[in-house]
Amino acid sequence: MTRRYAATTSVPVERTKQEIERALMNYGADQFISGWEHGRAMLGFRVKDRQVRFELTLPTADSRRQIKIDQETRQRWRALLLVIKAKLEAVASDIATFEQEFLAHIVLPNNRTVGDMLIPQISNAYKTGKMPKLLGDGGAVDAEVVK
Repeated sequence: MTRRYAATTSVPVERTKQEIERALMNYGADQFISGWEHGRAMLGFRVKDRQVRFELTLPTADSRRQIKIDQETRQRWRALLLVIKAKLEAVASDIATFEQEFLAHIVLPNNRTVGDMLIPQISNAYKTGKMPKLLGDGGAVDAEVVK
C-alpha cells in the first residue's frame, strides 16, 4: 500500500491554512474564506472573477481515537495545500488554464460547483451510454451537438 502524502506531519491545521492563503494571494486571489462543521471543512477563494470551493471530508470521533483524528486532519489539510499549489503552478507555467485546473471546484451562479453538476451526469452517461445534457437549466441540448 502506498503511504499517503504528509501521513506523519506535525504541522498544525491553522499554519497550513495560512500557507494556502499566502499561496493564493501570490497567484492573484482577492478573496479567501475557510470554515468547518462536524465532519467537513470548506475553503473558498476568488481568482480572476472565478469563485472556487474545496470541501474536505474530515475524520470524526465516531470512527477513530482523537490522536489519530488529529493526525488525519493535519494530513488532509497538507494534501489540500499540495493540490492547490500544484494547480496554481500549472496555471502559472502555462501547462493548463485556470478553468482546466479548477473546473470541478468552480462555483456557478446557483452556488453549486461544476463538479456537483457534472459528476452525476458523467456517471449516468457511462451507465446509459447517452451523452449528458449541458450545464444550465437542464435544456435538451446534447453535449455532442455543440461544436
